[in-house]
Amino acid sequence: MSKKLLAEIAKDMAGIDIAILSTHTDNGEIANRPMSNNGDVAYDGTSYYFTYDQARTVSDIQRNPKVALGFSSEAGLFSQGIYVAVEGTAELIRDKAVLQKHWTSDLDKWFEHGIDTPGIVLIKVKANRITYWKGREEGEVAL
Repeated sequence: MSKKLLAEIAKDMAGIDIAILSTHTDNGEIANRPMSNNGDVAYDGTSYYFTYDQARTVSDIQRNPKVALGFSSEAGLFSQGIYVAVEGTAELIRDKAVLQKHWTSDLDKWFEHGIDTPGIVLIKVKANRITYWKGREEGEVAL
């Protein structure tokens, strides 16, 4: 298994907007949902996603902050595309200054009052382990 630096994988991930965020439900099952990076795709091992406080995602993270993210580029497995799996720890952020830092105008269609939308929360996922598949190469990222 090869090892790459995060900066190398981040270049391949540039432009991947949608990730699948996986959490643990209250009965131990795994729940998955697509989440948008909202154009914040310069990956440095930490990802940010906006949601509503009443979403099951939030209660799952409050119970168990261990999450997973799956990223896939548009190209297929045996082309120049890349697949990335991230195991990480999630944190829920409600601080408006931090929300503003990660806000983009694309979010206006989901959150009517911007960062002042009642119940808005930012999910921060810090990677603990990253693995990847690019063509026939697979490996782990040195964090």
